[in-house]
Amino acid sequence: MRLPPAIMVLGTSSDAGKSLLAAGLCRLFARRGLNVAPFKSQNMALNSAVTDEGKEMGRAQALQARACGLRPDVRMNPVLLKPQSQAGSQVIVMGEARGHYRVREYERLKPVLFREVCEAYASLARGRDLMILEGAGSPAEINLRAADIVNSRMAREARARMIVVGDIDRGGVFASLTGTLALMEKWEQDMVDGLVINKFRGDASLLPPALDAVAALTGKPFLGVVPWVDDLLLPEEDSVSYRAGRILRREAAGADDAGLREDELDVALIDVPYLSNLSDMDPLLAEPGVRVRMVTRPEELGRPDLIVLPGSKSTASDLRALRKRGMEEALHGEAGREGGADILGICGGMQMMGEHIADPDGLEDGPGHVEKGFGLLPLVTALVGEKVLRRAGAVDEVLGLPLSVYEIHHGRTEVLVSDSAEGGKGGCARTWTRAPDGGAHGWMLEQGGGRGTIWGTYGHGLFDDDAWRCAFLNRLRRRRGKSEGTVTMWSPDASLDRLADALEKNLDMGRMCARLSLPRSLFL
Repeated sequence: MRLPPAIMVLGTSSDAGKSLLAAGLCRLFARRGLNVAPFKSQNMALNSAVTDEGKEMGRAQALQARACGLRPDVRMNPVLLKPQSQAGSQVIVMGEARGHYRVREYERLKPVLFREVCEAYASLARGRDLMILEGAGSPAEINLRAADIVNSRMAREARARMIVVGDIDRGGVFASLTGTLALMEKWEQDMVDGLVINKFRGDASLLPPALDAVAALTGKPFLGVVPWVDDLLLPEEDSVSYRAGRILRREAAGADDAGLREDELDVALIDVPYLSNLSDMDPLLAEPGVRVRMVTRPEELGRPDLIVLPGSKSTASDLRALRKRGMEEALHGEAGREGGADILGICGGMQMMGEHIADPDGLEDGPGHVEKGFGLLPLVTALVGEKVLRRAGAVDEVLGLPLSVYEIHHGRTEVLVSDSAEGGKGGCARTWTRAPDGGAHGWMLEQGGGRGTIWGTYGHGLFDDDAWRCAFLNRLRRRRGKSEGTVTMWSPDASLDRLADALEKNLDMGRMCARLSLPRSLFL
């Protein structure tokens, strides 16, 4: 089979900006009328997306697909690793869970996986004008080179040209670029067309001496210096940037409502070790009149308007971590306080808020383990082997609005029908969100007495719905005595276009096209 031209974006490290640069290139070439598709053979992330077919893939490749004007397709990310412990991960292959593997076990699986990866690439690439590939971590991890299935080896299979990206914002970019090239083998170096500096802030006139020196040392030209693009509101691949404090709106180091503007909603996002699908928060980061801050310790909680307990890939373990930090008492204190915050649990966060989580098959803990929950909602959950994966419409029976959500979970949750929960807050939970088949997948508890409402749902992506997001936030504003807002449009497309504009302006696209055997006239 004749393969189309392809370019692979490599980085000197994780979080160098590979995913967003690949997305920007996807949008840039797609705007020029090319039939382009993204590809990353193996992704390690706790943020995942669900395709229309009910398959699971990396969220970064789903964003890149959108940049290309395509629907997400599991062939774009045939292998997804979702860490569940320090030693192992759940392995998703072509959208379906294949099992939990420790590091050594997974290394033995890689030869089989690479054949499947290559088949997926060949199928996806058929008939395309261009493929945009993304590497993982750094290609200079020499201890991992023999088992590589995602960086240079995949580029060679795809006959792709490569560019190496360095993050100047974290410092040491020139040493990183030079060292990365030096540690690559000769055949890998020969595939590298050039270097890119990413996330630059400052006076670019200071760079040429260093650029010239690194180009001389490596024998590779610089294709450009990409500036830091402010307010680029695009889904994050993982929680690194959240924890680095770089994408929270008007970040607050530490607690509470310091610096909160009048009528601004304060949202406290609870940090857990195995955070998953933090993209649920992206629309709130872009929402006018909303501040989102990450909270790790009880003393940072302050007096928020809304507390969000997010998804988790290791729910019982994260529950224990929160309990050890004293967060259980803090949540109960806020739930029981007159004028306290509403509390929202999404997927694993909702499971933690229930009475207990049973693990009969040992998916996360030992077989038969039962973990006591926080008791904020009268719910019980059992983890089962078959994972629910679906995109579907839903109905919010409280707000009376339709919304579109997706589900990714092993849990099966039931509401306790008695008038009081097992030692919990007491009261009956009401169905909140309901799936098209009539089954409930979200519940809420109105406590009364001026206390906040407790919400829980399996629906990821609920804040993506503009009308629903406005209605939910306005309900909260009314309760908090704040002025209501109007519907705002949230879409990553405007940010993708801004990113593509920055790449077109700051990269040598003519040189890149020439190396890809594409007409230079694309960017005249």
